[in-house]
Amino acid sequence: MRLAELSRRSKIPTATIKYYLREGLLPPGRRVTATQAEYDDAHLQRLRLVRALIQVGGVPVASAREVLTALEDDSLDHNSRLGTAVWALPHGPEPSGDEVFQERAGRTVDALLARLGWDSAREYAAESPAHRMLVTAVAALARLGYPCAVEDLAPYARAGHQLAVTDLDLIERYDSADEQLEAAVALTVLYEPVLLALRRIAQAQESHRRYGQRSTEE
Repeated sequence: MRLAELSRRSKIPTATIKYYLREGLLPPGRRVTATQAEYDDAHLQRLRLVRALIQVGGVPVASAREVLTALEDDSLDHNSRLGTAVWALPHGPEPSGDEVFQERAGRTVDALLARLGWDSAREYAAESPAHRMLVTAVAALARLGYPCAVEDLAPYARAGHQLAVTDLDLIERYDSADEQLEAAVALTVLYEPVLLALRRIAQAQESHRRYGQRSTEE
């Protein structure tokens, strides 16, 4: 297909595709004339992944290029490629700089992962943006005096594990490895507001169950 057809099928403007080509996010097409090239379904699939990273995930172009380079590394297994794609996504605020609370939170998170038996999470803790984000969040809770001991966090972790099972079940609906990588990025980003909304609706429902009936009776 020519560039115009690639743009139509991907729903991405030709100017944006040309930018991705210049930045090395999309491999060049097969040259047919001095000014024209042919593209195939592999380019279309790559464009969808680039869109998932940059437009949906908010990943900077330089980081997206690194991710795509890693994804093409044949030495990486499928698990590593999925991790590389998801770890590239924005992961919340950086540590506040309060080292005392950060260190305490780090110990709490390590104890939580040990209790859950999440050995692989502990193994890659130093490299994991999600681990750093969790430590920062726990440090903020502790600094403000809210419950954040291991026993407080464990129910959330168990709920998170069930969500992860659901996530991977959704991703496995896609056949190819590239489609699964795209889905891992897009679904991680797009389902986070769904989870937030459902949590708040559930809180309202549970609040009504606990306290609403009492108010009516009074």
